[in-house]
Amino acid sequence: MDTTSARDRIFARIRAAQGRAPGVSNGERAAVADYLARHPAGPRPPAPVDRIQAFQEQAQKMASTVERVATMADVPGAAARYLDSLGLARRAVAWDSLAALDWQGQGLTVACRPPIRDAQADHDHGDMVGITGCFCAIAETGSLMLLSGPQTFASAALLPETHIAVVPVSRIVDGLEDAFALVRSERGELPRATNTISGPSRTGDIEQTIVLGAHGPYRVHVILVEQD
Repeated sequence: MDTTSARDRIFARIRAAQGRAPGVSNGERAAVADYLARHPAGPRPPAPVDRIQAFQEQAQKMASTVERVATMADVPGAAARYLDSLGLARRAVAWDSLAALDWQGQGLTVACRPPIRDAQADHDHGDMVGITGCFCAIAETGSLMLLSGPQTFASAALLPETHIAVVPVSRIVDGLEDAFALVRSERGELPRATNTISGPSRTGDIEQTIVLGAHGPYRVHVILVEQD
């Protein structure tokens, strides 16, 4: 369901109550950019010496697993090895941007579409595994930042029991501040949903015992790609 028009109407009413025009002007955008450029940044820990290694270590601390490969062509083989190591079927859904990879050559059946929201369909159609890219990855916390969109549907990372994320090392930034700065510089504004994923879904609500897979994937596996 597309809620963009409803959101725009709500914002237009708020702006009307403030005596502003319905749409954001270029001047307002420039004022915000100027404020962000001049506003002093808060204190931050030192940047890691090796950003890639720091991301890998932090991701593993958050219960993600990580494999490094040389090129994008190596991704299907890495995904197959991971699924085989867990005894999982070689079936998955994936983002459209990954369609050109040779999944079939590695014996994987990959459908580039969102997961079907039905338990039986999960098992019948391979929707238990979701393969995505990411907008960027954050070394400080071992997190993945995903921006929602028609071709980057969040459901592939949130609904399947197993999430495999393909991350070019060139898209690893030091901290969350750098991730949002990258969004502003490359996208101009945030999309409808921004998901920051730090390992498998978990909760400690019951007797403070950590349970994985409570509200999302049980497993998160990151394939780091040295060359885009």
